[in-house]
Amino acid sequence: MDNSAPVERPSARALDRRILALALPTFATLVSEPLLLLVDSAVVGRLGTPELAALALCSNVLNVLVGLSIFLAYSTTGTVARRLGAGDRLAALSGGLDGLVLAIGVGVVLALGLELALPFVVGLYGVEPEVAALATTYLRIAALGLPSVLVLLAGTGVLRGLQDARTPLVVVVAANLVNIVLNITLVHGVGLGIAGSALGTLIAQTAAAVTVLVVVVRRARAAGAVVAVRPAGVLTVARTGGWLVVRTALLQAAVTTNTLVAAGLGAVTLAAHQVVGGLWTLLAFALDAVAIAGQALIGSALGSGDVALGRALTRRMLGWGVVSGVAFGLALVVARPAYTGLFTADPAVARLVGTVVIVVALQVPLAGVVYVLDGILIGAGDARYLALAGLVSLALYLPVALVVRHLGAGLVWVWASYAVFMAARAVTLGLRARGNAWIRVGA
Repeated sequence: MDNSAPVERPSARALDRRILALALPTFATLVSEPLLLLVDSAVVGRLGTPELAALALCSNVLNVLVGLSIFLAYSTTGTVARRLGAGDRLAALSGGLDGLVLAIGVGVVLALGLELALPFVVGLYGVEPEVAALATTYLRIAALGLPSVLVLLAGTGVLRGLQDARTPLVVVVAANLVNIVLNITLVHGVGLGIAGSALGTLIAQTAAAVTVLVVVVRRARAAGAVVAVRPAGVLTVARTGGWLVVRTALLQAAVTTNTLVAAGLGAVTLAAHQVVGGLWTLLAFALDAVAIAGQALIGSALGSGDVALGRALTRRMLGWGVVSGVAFGLALVVARPAYTGLFTADPAVARLVGTVVIVVALQVPLAGVVYVLDGILIGAGDARYLALAGLVSLALYLPVALVVRHLGAGLVWVWASYAVFMAARAVTLGLRARGNAWIRVGA
């Protein structure tokens, strides 16, 4: 007779506490970055419409490069969480150090590559000469901050894998507050214009990266890890992140297509697109809070071999994704009168922003589900499927975007067409999560 007691499963309330303990500080950390971008838009937008249009171009270039490197955060979060769940803190932190080394190397390569290729990169957007010159000035300075941004990504991934969401919150919020002060001072106070915005951001990013690096190294040493370059470990991190790079490249291709279509519609449309894109990024980062909590919690659950807990967490996080998506979408619409005039003195740009955000708001609940599913599958290490799903979604979206560009249909239709991409991701990721192929246990 089996006299063993049945395993007691956590209640829904207990699961919610675990999710929110990571999601709430992660939410504050994530939204601080796009809020900073919106402040930058407001500061630079007061210089004029060409400057705001140039910032839109620069934001897209930098978002592509940083987005392609997001695997440094995601793969380290999943790897550290799995090893920690399996009871091996030393291996978890050793893997985190390998991720930091890779981040420094990739950051230096991207910075040099962008500096050398700037005329070609800016030329791809086909903007007016004034906008192109302003964008080149900004990117010359901003490129120098790429190593710091990538170190911050990898270090934050390590801390989240350790289920420490508070430290990244403190560091990022402090850095962003410093950035706001620097940007206002350098752009308008000192009179450096758009170059002052890039310089202020560079200083704040560097300070944040150094702080996180020191924190992770101290914890690694406390766990007995050797702080050194380990080529084999670095290669392991690179291989682990390979499919995530492909997945992210496909997502960035969709976002860049969106910006390229908008760029072909003139400076006013591109300036409005910069504001709407900033708001979308803010919402995406906010919704990603539950997804990133999912990376750590699912990684830990599967690392310990507890599949039932992983399934239970998945259900609860999907519920939170729907609720937060509906809430943020409503907030975007209701708050329109308060923010549409903050980013520009051009009434045409402000009016266009007010119209387009309604289309964006309708997509936010769907995005809430998509981002949670994405985070769950990343935490499970199912990066190969995520890449294939991204390829299918992009293939469905591109023809629609090209039709919108050919017709010159306007910014409303540019963003309406993006819903095709989001819907395709929802279907492909949802079908995967319903099955068992993504569930792999152990460290």
